Amino acid sequence: MSRPFSPRSSFQGPQVRINGKIRAREVRVIGPEKQQIGVLQLHEAINLARAKGMDLVEVAPNAVPPVCRIVDYGKFRYEEAKREKESRKHQHANRVKEIQLSPSIDPHDFSVKLSHAIDFLCEDMKVKITLRFRGREMAHQEFGKQVVDKLIKEAAPYGHPDAEPRLIGKGLNVMLSPLPRNKRAKNPNEHPVGAGGQTTKDVDDEEPARPARENKTNEPPPENEGQGGGFANNPFDQLDPQLNNRSAA
Repeated sequence: MSRPFSPRSSFQGPQVRINGKIRAREVRVIGPEKQQIGVLQLHEAINLARAKGMDLVEVAPNAVPPVCRIVDYGKFRYEEAKREKESRKHQHANRVKEIQLSPSIDPHDFSVKLSHAIDFLCEDMKVKITLRFRGREMAHQEFGKQVVDKLIKEAAPYGHPDAEPRLIGKGLNVMLSPLPRNKRAKNPNEHPVGAGGQTTKDVDDEEPARPARENKTNEPPPENEGQGGGFANNPFDQLDPQLNNRSAA
C-alpha cells in the first residue's frame, strides 16, 4: 500500500554533495584559498582534499565540468547559513505596504497615515498609496489628487514616487520607494534611548506620582463642584455662564 504523502526528507532543501557522493568523473577544483587548481579526476580531487584534512564540496553542479571546492564542510555550512541570514534581513525591502486614503480624509487621520508611511519608508519598504472615490466623488477628482500630492510632498524627505499618480478604475494609485539611507531624513518617530535602556517616549508615558489627598472635614467644597459633573478641567465650564444658569434653572 502506497503512502498518501511523500516522506519528510523530500521537503528538505537541495543537498550539497561532498567527497564520494559527487557523481561526475572530472571536476574543476578550487583550492582552500579560492585559487584555481584545474580540472582533475574525481578520485584525484578527493585524495587532494583528504591530504589537506578537508572535504571536496560540490558548489556548482550544473557547470561542465562541475565546480568543487576544497574546504572544511562544517565551515562551508556555517558560511552558507550566515549568507542566508544576511539575505533574509534585506528581504523586507521587497515588501509593499498599502496606505488607503479618501478625498474627504480628516486632518488627524491624514497625519496618522503619513506617520505610517514614513515608518515604512524608513524601514526600506515600498509604500503603495491608494485613494478611493465613492459615488459623486468621481465628479471632483481634483480633491483626491490634492490629498495624494500633499502626502507625496510631506513624505519627500523619506521616499520618492516611482511615477505620477494614475487613475485605475475608481482609485488613484501611486507607489513610493524609499530613498537611500545616506540621502534619507531621520525618522521623526524614533525616540532616543536614555539611561537604563528607556526611551524618552517610555519616560513621557509614565504616569506621574499623585500626591496623597488629605481628608479635611472643615475644608469648604471647591467653587466648581456641582457644575459640569464635578470633575476638574471640565470643558463645559468654559461655556457661556448664561447657558450654565439656564441648565441650573
